[in-house]
Amino acid sequence: MNFFESEIVQEEAKQLFADYQNLMKLGSDYGKFDREGKKMFIGNMEELMDRYKVFMKRFELSEDFQAKVTVEQLRTQLGQFGITPEQMFDQMNMTLEKMKAQLDQPSS
Repeated sequence: MNFFESEIVQEEAKQLFADYQNLMKLGSDYGKFDREGKKMFIGNMEELMDRYKVFMKRFELSEDFQAKVTVEQLRTQLGQFGITPEQMFDQMNMTLEKMKAQLDQPSS
């Protein structure tokens, strides 16, 4: 079976995309959240990133030609911005770590 024909892959992709969209929509009000709301948002972002890493690892480990092409397309697209997928995840993690650190700083 083709990698993209798998119901599991399709469902996880659909769920990841929907969850990402919902978090981005919610994140537009991040500045209005109280401390606990910000912690919850950051936790949800971390969980989403972990799920995305697992999803991408499935692509990388697959023997399916289309999955391999997809990984290469992602690498090419990110390469146009001068980064690798690994650097993208590192940058996302750094951003979330900064957001966590800001939670413990008194507001001005």
